[in-house]
Amino acid sequence: MEYIKLLGEKVLRGESITKEEALKLYEQPLEELCQKADEIRRHFCGNGFDICTIINGKSGRCSENCKFCAQSAHNHTGTVEYPLLSVEEITAQAKVNDEQGVLRYSIVTSGKRLSDGEIDKMCEAVRKIRKETGIAVCVSFGLLKEEQYRKLKEAGVTRVHNNLETSRRNFSNICTTHTFDEKISAIRAAQAAGLSVCSGGIMGLGETVEDRIDMAFSLRELGIKSVPVNMLNPIPGTPLAQKERLTAGDMRRIVAVYRFILPEASIRLAGGRGLLKDKGKGCFLAGANAAISGDMLTTAGITVETDMKLLKELGYEVKCCNE
Repeated sequence: MEYIKLLGEKVLRGESITKEEALKLYEQPLEELCQKADEIRRHFCGNGFDICTIINGKSGRCSENCKFCAQSAHNHTGTVEYPLLSVEEITAQAKVNDEQGVLRYSIVTSGKRLSDGEIDKMCEAVRKIRKETGIAVCVSFGLLKEEQYRKLKEAGVTRVHNNLETSRRNFSNICTTHTFDEKISAIRAAQAAGLSVCSGGIMGLGETVEDRIDMAFSLRELGIKSVPVNMLNPIPGTPLAQKERLTAGDMRRIVAVYRFILPEASIRLAGGRGLLKDKGKGCFLAGANAAISGDMLTTAGITVETDMKLLKELGYEVKCCNE
């Protein structure tokens, strides 16, 4: 308890904790750890809560061999496959989310990267969404170049999503068709184009505690302010189908330690949240202050209506954070 207090005071003074301190922190009593993390969240972020939704804009037949993914052509999951959705379909869903009070709407596509022609089509969709709604638009289009990100920014995109997924050390155990450094390059290209970046990873892939900590420090080095924390949903047909799920306590501990490492970030519960009995409530009291609502890419999520009710009960104010 004393160690949690000492590190908490260090963070509240605006100082950064070290990797060694974070590893020791990870072993501290859970409830005290979560309470201090929530205090740090209130100090740096107030009661703002950043809520977003995603649309699966292009599904399946991905060339990459990520072991967790239902959309990889290397895995046999029976997931629905379809090409890039129309501008009208993407805009219609944005309008639905805007009417529900959602702040951000992210267009996510399968594949290593979109082609220039596909990016032009998505720029058209973004312009239409920005013209007809008040919702902010994010995109997750793979490993793009700076000039492609600049084109998206000019169309009205404000944020790019590109998960690191895991630590540098563990990355090749999860994917071999692209590298950790390619991820870093794409993130830096988006930042150079003037876009904010949302990046995090998946917990429960078989990584060590040190891998979890290392990823958080990579995100801190990159200056990432929106950090999705996913919990692996082991999908039949993927190489990780038999992985044991993490517990709610595991997720609360991860979120709490991430709050100490990334005190000013929007720590965003994402994929796998629907597997938690409390739908993430415990994590929202342990340092998390953002979420992806609605369905995930290939799995069911939690309805926007349910989330809005929970956030009101917890005293959060739904608003965009870390622009």
